[in-house]
Amino acid sequence: MRATTSSKPAAPVVVIGAGLGGLAVALHLADTMPVVVLAKRSLSESATAWAQGGIVGVLGTDDSIDSHVRDTQEAGAGLVDEHTARFIAENSAAAIQWLVDAGVPFSPDPEGPMGLHLTREGGHAVRRIAHAADATGRAIHEALLERARAHPHITLHERWMAVDLVTSRHLKKAEPPRCYGVYALDMDSRRVETLPASAVVLATGGVGKVYRYTSNPDTATGDGIAMAWRAGCRVANMEFIQFHPTCLYHPQERSFLITEALRGEGAHLTLLDGTRFMAAHDGRLELAPRDIVARAIDFEMKRTGADHVWLDARPIVAEKGEDFLKEHFPTIYARCLKLGIDIVRQPIPVVPAAHYTCGGVVTDLEGRTDLPGLYAVGETTYTGLHGANRLASNSLLECVVLGRTCAGQILRAVPDALPPLPAWDESQVEDADEQVVISHNWDELRLLMWNYVGIVRTTKRLERALHRIKMLRDEIDDYYRNFRVNRDLLELRNLVVCAELIVRSALRRHESRGLHFSRDFPNMLPVSFPTVLTRPARSGK
Repeated sequence: MRATTSSKPAAPVVVIGAGLGGLAVALHLADTMPVVVLAKRSLSESATAWAQGGIVGVLGTDDSIDSHVRDTQEAGAGLVDEHTARFIAENSAAAIQWLVDAGVPFSPDPEGPMGLHLTREGGHAVRRIAHAADATGRAIHEALLERARAHPHITLHERWMAVDLVTSRHLKKAEPPRCYGVYALDMDSRRVETLPASAVVLATGGVGKVYRYTSNPDTATGDGIAMAWRAGCRVANMEFIQFHPTCLYHPQERSFLITEALRGEGAHLTLLDGTRFMAAHDGRLELAPRDIVARAIDFEMKRTGADHVWLDARPIVAEKGEDFLKEHFPTIYARCLKLGIDIVRQPIPVVPAAHYTCGGVVTDLEGRTDLPGLYAVGETTYTGLHGANRLASNSLLECVVLGRTCAGQILRAVPDALPPLPAWDESQVEDADEQVVISHNWDELRLLMWNYVGIVRTTKRLERALHRIKMLRDEIDDYYRNFRVNRDLLELRNLVVCAELIVRSALRRHESRGLHFSRDFPNMLPVSFPTVLTRPARSGK
């Protein structure tokens, strides 16, 4: 196959995932070639839409590329790829401008760089976070989704879930390794369709739903990571799961994130008796990197037996006024007030929750994976940017910058033609007990990951988790081979793959670094490397 951008493409590009990474790729491609975007739930459901804080922009006169790179490296605890971090930082201003041109309503400041208000978050030396009040992700997602809906070359499918990649092994003849398309379940027709693709882009987000408590939406089931792994791609740094320090603790709201920007503006973390505790853990207090803050909260909860700690925004009110708090954090104010918590006058109950996957499918800065024809962007990937811990608000920036470079590489490598692809060979058998077993296995997996592979780990706990995960994987694979697929089964199948990757990666890291903290290896080694896992592609269904 030769690269071309002039002839008619063999097939559309299929983008799996409708968050910022997927939409960025689609919009950069669509003026040149057709794109199909698959969303397994509604188009509005994505981790992007839930992001509150903002997006990094190295814009101010008191900021610099070097400063942002240093902050990224420090947060990443020695595992950040400097070339990647510098490339992302150098392209941050252009990324912000692209979003402004797309109609994203960032919070303004007439005296700020580019006319934008910049805030500060944990781990950042200066204010460099462009934001749309406290609902930045939603503002970005809605603007880009509106553009995608209006574009004549973008087809958006809701309730379509990728089952697996169509690769060379499905052709059952001598072919160089390549991704040719996707098997996708149309949940309304309950049929698995074969979608040929000039390229496939994995933009499915992270694996937060593998844990019992998470700030992630229900879409975060590691689909892209699991599919790429089954296709033979490398994954790296899966042990580094970021637990956001402050998720709302309330029986009616289990996954609402309380943005780090609240602490950036002066909110305090306290024990239930009102005592501040971060000084005992880090000199940067509430603005320490997320792994440190999450471990501190976990430590204090276990030490005191508390179910949560307080995040107190009243210091912001005392310094800047009630109107400032309501204006800058309207979403949090309204959501908490609906639950009976007036954040102007009361502290917010918070706990850590699984938030971001710092590892994933190994890619370069143009989104290329180990398998030709297969690309990945966003939280699905490992690019080296996040290292052992993600610096706040770097993730949205990574999606925009590498969404553009990924689209450019796809356009340089469009195949002339694709071979005929086999239809999905699907069992039509359904079992009344299937959903009960899936539900039980899902609950068991998430509970054991929370208890054994959480914020603080031990080798014994990890080994116990791996043993049970392998048993669950065998049970789930048996159902997958013998029964008709549905979304619950497919998500569970992907989650158990990702759970095994997390545990295997954690067992290989004999140190505590960043988000991976082990009681058996409490210190960092002088030199450390990414944890890269490799496996051959499996054959068969």
